[in-house]
Amino acid sequence: MKRLFSILAITGLMTFGTVQAQEDTTQTTEPAVEAAAPAPVEEAAAVDTADDDTTTADKPFTQELKERFIQGGPGFMGIVLLCLILGLAIAIERIIYLNLSTTNSKKLIKDVEDALQSGGVNAAKEVCRNTAGPVASIFYQGLDRIDHGVESAEKAVVSYGGVQMGQLEKNVSWISLFIALAPMLGFMGTVIGMIQAFDKIEAAGNMDASLVAGGIKVALLTTVFGLIVAMILQVFYNYIIAKIDSIVNDMEDASISLVDILVDYKNKK
Repeated sequence: MKRLFSILAITGLMTFGTVQAQEDTTQTTEPAVEAAAPAPVEEAAAVDTADDDTTTADKPFTQELKERFIQGGPGFMGIVLLCLILGLAIAIERIIYLNLSTTNSKKLIKDVEDALQSGGVNAAKEVCRNTAGPVASIFYQGLDRIDHGVESAEKAVVSYGGVQMGQLEKNVSWISLFIALAPMLGFMGTVIGMIQAFDKIEAAGNMDASLVAGGIKVALLTTVFGLIVAMILQVFYNYIIAKIDSIVNDMEDASISLVDILVDYKNKK
Protein backbone atom coordinates (compact mmCIF):
# COMPACT_ATOMS: atom_id res chain seq x y z
CA MET A 1 0.00 0.00 0.00
CA LYS A 2 2.87 2.39 0.79
CA ARG A 3 4.39 1.72 -2.63
CA LEU A 4 1.02 2.43 -4.28
CA PHE A 5 0.75 5.75 -2.47
CA SER A 6 4.32 6.65 -3.46
CA ILE A 7 3.61 5.87 -7.13
CA LEU A 8 0.41 7.95 -7.05
CA ALA A 9 2.22 10.83 -5.34
CA ILE A 10 5.03 10.83 -7.91
CA THR A 11 2.48 10.63 -10.74
CA GLY A 12 0.54 13.56 -9.31
CA LEU A 13 3.64 15.72 -8.97
CA MET A 14 4.73 14.99 -12.55
CA THR A 15 1.24 15.70 -13.90
CA PHE A 16 1.02 18.98 -11.97
CA GLY A 17 4.42 20.06 -13.24
CA THR A 18 3.48 19.31 -16.85
CA VAL A 19 0.17 21.19 -16.60
CA GLN A 20 1.88 24.14 -14.93
CA ALA A 21 4.52 24.24 -17.68
CA GLN A 22 1.83 24.26 -20.35
CA GLU A 23 -0.02 27.09 -18.56
CA ASP A 24 3.20 29.10 -18.32
CA THR A 25 3.80 28.59 -22.03
CA THR A 26 0.27 29.74 -22.85
CA GLN A 27 0.55 32.81 -20.60
CA THR A 28 3.88 33.70 -22.15
CA THR A 29 2.62 33.58 -25.73
CA GLU A 30 -0.72 35.38 -25.15
CA PRO A 31 0.66 38.85 -24.22
CA ALA A 32 2.87 38.83 -27.29
CA VAL A 33 -0.17 38.32 -29.48
CA GLU A 34 -2.21 41.02 -27.72
CA ALA A 35 0.63 43.55 -27.87
CA ALA A 36 0.89 43.35 -31.66
CA ALA A 37 -0.34 46.61 -33.27
CA PRO A 38 -1.99 46.89 -36.71
CA ALA A 39 0.45 47.69 -39.53
CA PRO A 40 0.45 47.80 -43.29
CA VAL A 41 0.47 44.40 -44.96
CA GLU A 42 3.99 44.60 -46.37
CA GLU A 43 5.53 46.02 -43.20
CA ALA A 44 3.67 43.47 -41.02
CA ALA A 45 4.92 40.58 -43.17
CA ALA A 46 8.50 41.80 -42.92
CA VAL A 47 8.26 42.30 -39.18
CA ASP A 48 6.65 38.87 -38.67
CA THR A 49 9.37 37.18 -40.71
CA ALA A 50 12.11 38.90 -38.74
CA ASP A 51 10.41 38.10 -35.43
CA ASP A 52 9.98 34.44 -36.37
CA ASP A 53 13.66 34.14 -37.28
CA THR A 54 14.72 35.84 -34.04
CA THR A 55 12.34 33.74 -31.95
CA THR A 56 13.49 30.50 -33.56
CA ALA A 57 17.14 31.42 -33.05
CA ASP A 58 16.74 32.55 -29.42
CA LYS A 59 14.24 29.91 -28.31
CA PRO A 60 15.73 27.32 -25.92
CA PHE A 61 15.34 23.61 -26.59
CA THR A 62 12.94 23.03 -23.70
CA GLN A 63 10.64 25.83 -24.86
CA GLU A 64 10.67 24.45 -28.39
CA LEU A 65 9.87 21.00 -27.03
CA LYS A 66 6.91 22.30 -25.04
CA GLU A 67 5.47 24.16 -28.01
CA ARG A 68 5.86 21.14 -30.30
CA PHE A 69 4.16 19.00 -27.70
CA ILE A 70 1.20 21.38 -27.50
CA GLN A 71 0.98 21.47 -31.31
CA GLY A 72 0.63 17.69 -31.35
CA GLY A 73 -2.85 17.94 -29.88
CA PRO A 74 -4.36 16.64 -26.64
CA GLY A 75 -5.51 13.27 -28.02
CA PHE A 76 -2.58 10.97 -28.64
CA MET A 77 -0.05 13.33 -27.07
CA GLY A 78 -1.90 13.14 -23.75
CA ILE A 79 -1.80 9.32 -23.83
CA VAL A 80 1.90 9.35 -24.70
CA LEU A 81 2.52 11.76 -21.80
CA LEU A 82 0.57 9.46 -19.49
CA CYS A 83 2.82 6.55 -20.53
CA LEU A 84 5.86 8.66 -19.66
CA ILE A 85 4.50 9.72 -16.26
CA LEU A 86 3.42 6.23 -15.20
CA GLY A 87 6.62 4.66 -16.53
CA LEU A 88 8.82 7.16 -14.69
CA ALA A 89 6.81 6.76 -11.48
CA ILE A 90 7.27 2.99 -11.51
CA ALA A 91 10.93 3.32 -12.50
CA ILE A 92 11.70 5.75 -9.67
CA GLU A 93 9.89 3.54 -7.15
CA ARG A 94 11.86 0.49 -8.34
CA ILE A 95 15.18 2.34 -8.24
CA ILE A 96 14.54 3.47 -4.65
CA TYR A 97 13.50 -0.06 -3.64
CA LEU A 98 16.51 -1.67 -5.29
CA ASN A 99 18.95 0.77 -3.72
CA LEU A 100 17.43 0.07 -0.30
CA SER A 101 17.72 -3.67 -1.01
CA THR A 102 21.46 -3.49 -1.61
CA THR A 103 23.40 -5.11 1.24
CA ASN A 104 27.06 -5.43 2.11
CA SER A 105 27.03 -9.22 1.81
CA LYS A 106 30.64 -9.75 2.90
CA LYS A 107 30.06 -7.89 6.15
CA LEU A 108 26.79 -9.74 6.74
CA ILE A 109 28.44 -13.14 6.17
CA LYS A 110 31.22 -12.24 8.59
CA ASP A 111 28.74 -11.04 11.24
CA VAL A 112 26.59 -14.17 10.87
CA GLU A 113 29.61 -16.44 11.12
CA ASP A 114 30.87 -14.66 14.24
CA ALA A 115 27.41 -14.75 15.80
CA LEU A 116 27.10 -18.50 15.15
CA GLN A 117 30.42 -19.17 16.82
CA SER A 118 29.77 -16.96 19.83
CA GLY A 119 26.01 -17.11 20.44
CA GLY A 120 24.61 -19.88 18.27
CA VAL A 121 21.71 -19.82 15.81
CA ASN A 122 19.60 -17.35 17.74
CA ALA A 123 22.38 -14.76 17.75
CA ALA A 124 22.87 -15.21 14.01
CA LYS A 125 19.13 -14.85 13.42
CA GLU A 126 19.16 -11.63 15.42
CA VAL A 127 21.90 -10.26 13.17
CA CYS A 128 19.80 -11.06 10.08
CA ARG A 129 16.70 -9.58 11.67
CA ASN A 130 18.48 -6.27 12.25
CA THR A 131 19.82 -6.11 8.67
CA ALA A 132 17.69 -4.87 5.78
CA GLY A 133 17.68 -6.40 2.31
CA PRO A 134 16.82 -9.68 0.59
CA VAL A 135 20.15 -11.33 1.46
CA ALA A 136 19.49 -10.97 5.18
CA SER A 137 15.95 -12.33 4.72
CA ILE A 138 17.29 -15.40 2.90
CA PHE A 139 19.88 -15.95 5.61
CA TYR A 140 17.16 -15.79 8.27
CA GLN A 141 15.07 -18.44 6.51
CA GLY A 142 18.07 -20.75 6.23
CA LEU A 143 19.05 -20.30 9.87
CA ASP A 144 15.46 -20.82 10.96
CA ARG A 145 15.49 -24.35 9.47
CA ILE A 146 18.99 -25.43 10.43
CA ASP A 147 17.56 -27.61 13.22
CA HIS A 148 16.00 -29.83 10.54
CA GLY A 149 19.32 -30.35 8.80
CA VAL A 150 21.53 -28.62 6.28
CA GLU A 151 19.53 -29.94 3.34
CA SER A 152 16.32 -28.43 4.71
CA ALA A 153 18.09 -25.12 5.28
CA GLU A 154 19.48 -25.18 1.74
CA LYS A 155 16.01 -25.82 0.27
CA ALA A 156 14.60 -22.94 2.29
CA VAL A 157 17.35 -20.65 1.02
CA VAL A 158 16.67 -21.60 -2.61
CA SER A 159 12.89 -21.32 -2.26
CA TYR A 160 12.95 -17.98 -0.47
CA GLY A 161 15.54 -16.72 -2.93
CA GLY A 162 12.95 -17.17 -5.69
CA VAL A 163 10.42 -15.20 -3.61
CA GLN A 164 12.88 -12.34 -3.14
CA MET A 165 13.69 -12.32 -6.85
CA GLY A 166 10.00 -11.90 -7.60
CA GLN A 167 9.89 -8.93 -5.23
CA LEU A 168 12.83 -7.34 -7.01
CA GLU A 169 11.20 -7.74 -10.43
CA LYS A 170 7.78 -6.51 -9.29
CA ASN A 171 6.11 -4.00 -11.69
CA VAL A 172 9.15 -3.98 -14.03
CA SER A 173 7.03 -5.55 -16.79
CA TRP A 174 4.85 -2.42 -16.79
CA ILE A 175 7.85 -0.31 -17.79
CA SER A 176 8.50 -2.57 -20.77
CA LEU A 177 4.82 -2.26 -21.68
CA PHE A 178 5.02 1.54 -21.74
CA ILE A 179 8.24 1.35 -23.78
CA ALA A 180 6.42 -0.65 -26.45
CA LEU A 181 3.14 1.29 -26.16
CA ALA A 182 4.46 4.85 -26.52
CA PRO A 183 5.90 4.57 -30.08
CA MET A 184 2.91 2.46 -31.16
CA LEU A 185 0.56 5.23 -30.06
CA GLY A 186 2.77 7.74 -31.86
CA PHE A 187 2.61 5.76 -35.09
CA MET A 188 -1.14 5.43 -34.75
CA GLY A 189 -1.48 9.19 -34.33
CA THR A 190 0.67 9.72 -37.42
CA VAL A 191 -1.38 7.30 -39.52
CA ILE A 192 -4.66 8.92 -38.44
CA GLY A 193 -3.23 12.37 -39.17
CA MET A 194 -2.14 11.27 -42.64
CA ILE A 195 -5.61 9.88 -43.34
CA GLN A 196 -7.15 13.20 -42.34
CA ALA A 197 -4.67 15.04 -44.58
CA PHE A 198 -5.63 12.91 -47.59
CA ASP A 199 -9.28 13.51 -46.78
CA LYS A 200 -8.61 17.25 -47.08
CA ILE A 201 -6.89 16.73 -50.42
CA GLU A 202 -9.83 14.70 -51.66
CA ALA A 203 -12.31 17.32 -50.51
CA ALA A 204 -10.34 20.18 -52.10
CA GLY A 205 -9.89 18.34 -55.41
CA ASN A 206 -6.28 19.44 -55.89
CA MET A 207 -2.84 18.76 -54.41
CA ASP A 208 -2.08 21.93 -52.49
CA ALA A 209 0.90 21.54 -50.16
CA SER A 210 -0.19 24.35 -47.86
CA LEU A 211 -3.54 22.62 -47.42
CA VAL A 212 -2.07 19.54 -45.74
CA ALA A 213 1.40 20.58 -44.57
CA GLY A 214 0.22 21.67 -41.14
CA GLY A 215 -1.79 18.50 -40.57
CA ILE A 216 1.09 16.24 -41.64
CA LYS A 217 3.50 18.14 -39.36
CA VAL A 218 1.21 17.70 -36.37
CA ALA A 219 0.72 14.02 -37.22
CA LEU A 220 4.48 13.39 -37.31
CA LEU A 221 4.93 15.03 -33.90
CA THR A 222 3.11 12.15 -32.22
CA THR A 223 5.68 9.70 -33.58
CA VAL A 224 8.58 11.89 -32.48
CA PHE A 225 7.33 12.21 -28.91
CA GLY A 226 6.41 8.52 -28.77
CA LEU A 227 9.99 7.62 -29.68
CA ILE A 228 11.36 10.13 -27.14
CA VAL A 229 9.25 8.59 -24.37
CA ALA A 230 10.36 5.08 -25.34
CA MET A 231 14.04 6.08 -25.29
CA ILE A 232 13.76 7.75 -21.88
CA LEU A 233 12.00 4.76 -20.32
CA GLN A 234 14.43 2.34 -21.99
CA VAL A 235 17.35 3.96 -20.16
CA PHE A 236 15.61 3.54 -16.79
CA TYR A 237 14.54 -0.02 -17.69
CA ASN A 238 18.09 -1.12 -18.56
CA TYR A 239 19.43 0.40 -15.34
CA ILE A 240 16.79 -1.43 -13.29
CA ILE A 241 17.48 -4.75 -15.01
CA ALA A 242 21.22 -4.35 -14.44
CA LYS A 243 20.61 -3.51 -10.78
CA ILE A 244 18.37 -6.56 -10.33
CA ASP A 245 20.98 -8.84 -11.94
CA SER A 246 23.63 -7.47 -9.61
CA ILE A 247 21.50 -8.08 -6.51
CA VAL A 248 20.52 -11.58 -7.68
CA ASN A 249 24.16 -12.52 -8.27
CA ASP A 250 25.01 -11.21 -4.82
CA MET A 251 22.16 -13.28 -3.33
CA GLU A 252 23.40 -16.45 -5.01
CA ASP A 253 27.01 -15.97 -3.91
CA ALA A 254 25.94 -15.16 -0.36
CA SER A 255 23.62 -18.20 -0.25
CA ILE A 256 26.50 -20.52 -1.19
CA SER A 257 28.63 -18.98 1.54
CA LEU A 258 25.81 -19.42 4.08
CA VAL A 259 25.41 -23.11 3.22
CA ASP A 260 29.16 -23.63 3.74
CA ILE A 261 28.97 -21.85 7.10
CA LEU A 262 26.03 -23.99 8.19
CA VAL A 263 27.82 -27.21 7.17
CA ASP A 264 30.86 -26.23 9.26
CA TYR A 265 28.61 -25.29 12.16
CA LYS A 266 26.78 -28.63 12.11
CA ASN A 267 30.03 -30.57 11.85
CA LYS A 268 31.49 -28.77 14.85
CA LYS A 269 28.41 -29.60 16.89
